Amino acid sequence: MEDLQSSENLNESWKVLEFYSGIGAMRYSLLNSGISFTVAEAFDINDKANDVYEHNFGHRPYQGNIQNLTAPELDNYGASVWLLSPPCQPYTRQGLQKDSSDARASSFLRILELIPHMINSPLILFVENVVGFETSDTHKQMLDILAKAGFLLQEYILSPLQFGIPYSRPRYFCLAKRAPLSFQNPSRNNQLFRTPCFLQEHMNTFADDHCQSNEQSKNSHLSCQPIKYFLETNIYCGNLLEIADSDLVGDGCLSPYQVPLSLIERWGSAMDIVYPESKRCCCFTKSYYRYVKGTGSLLSTAQDEPPIKKGDISSLKELGLRYFTPREVANLHSLPKEFQFPQHINLRQQYALLGNSLSVAVVGPLLWYLFHEPS
Repeated sequence: MEDLQSSENLNESWKVLEFYSGIGAMRYSLLNSGISFTVAEAFDINDKANDVYEHNFGHRPYQGNIQNLTAPELDNYGASVWLLSPPCQPYTRQGLQKDSSDARASSFLRILELIPHMINSPLILFVENVVGFETSDTHKQMLDILAKAGFLLQEYILSPLQFGIPYSRPRYFCLAKRAPLSFQNPSRNNQLFRTPCFLQEHMNTFADDHCQSNEQSKNSHLSCQPIKYFLETNIYCGNLLEIADSDLVGDGCLSPYQVPLSLIERWGSAMDIVYPESKRCCCFTKSYYRYVKGTGSLLSTAQDEPPIKKGDISSLKELGLRYFTPREVANLHSLPKEFQFPQHINLRQQYALLGNSLSVAVVGPLLWYLFHEPS
């Protein structure tokens, strides 16, 4: 990659503040992008998420209320880059949709409102959230604050499917730069796009040559890798696959991940069922494993894909349905193999933390583009 140009020093690493750092997927995305950076500080209020972040990076994020931060305190970090992935609950379809009146949205706006009062305000901002954020009042306030602070914006709605990953998780992204920095493709400023065409010539760097830029998002899964490449399972055992990693399940049995027959009988018609050869699965939410309806796909471990008639519960019972393991969900989030949960984080907590995370396969290329200056 060409050297990124900073208005401060062309040869120095970018100093980053990572707000709502979660389990560290944003930091992994920075590593994936090839950008030279140092994290001045990470911030998250979730104790378990901070345990995971510390376990993987050796640094525990600041756990205080970021609404209490002041402009001078932020100035002291000397960071020219802010990465923000604020809580999505105020904007989700399942939530109360209280938008900016939701207390969970106030910290995000409070942080942005400090920018005009800083001596060394950030040059680059990156914001990630759920689809729906782009129509929210919080979004309108964000645009107003950033415009007054002199930022140019580019906004995108992208899914891992567009990067060759068989995972349907569309998300909103805002990329912002302040003069003298500028975008490689200025024609896209202040518009919302749903295709990653600006990344076409570079996407093979991030998606192992399995990528596409199909304008018809409904067909975007056609060029994706099959799910089987993201699974831990590789050995058939009767009608079920064995887990290769014995650290996850002591005797190699799938029993903790099997879907109980009682749930199949009750919710079978509402389940999203996929197969190892499938090239698309549904978004995993933080409620995965606790509920089966609308929280993510279930995997059939049957050796064949028998025809399923709608409402035919008996045929569903033959599929050997199981939950995706946390490692498999992490794989679909494109988290690296070295990512691990500390031993004290239980199974439900792992799923919940992953459900609140982001896709490294999408964010890595976006960050590369954000930092890449016109030649």
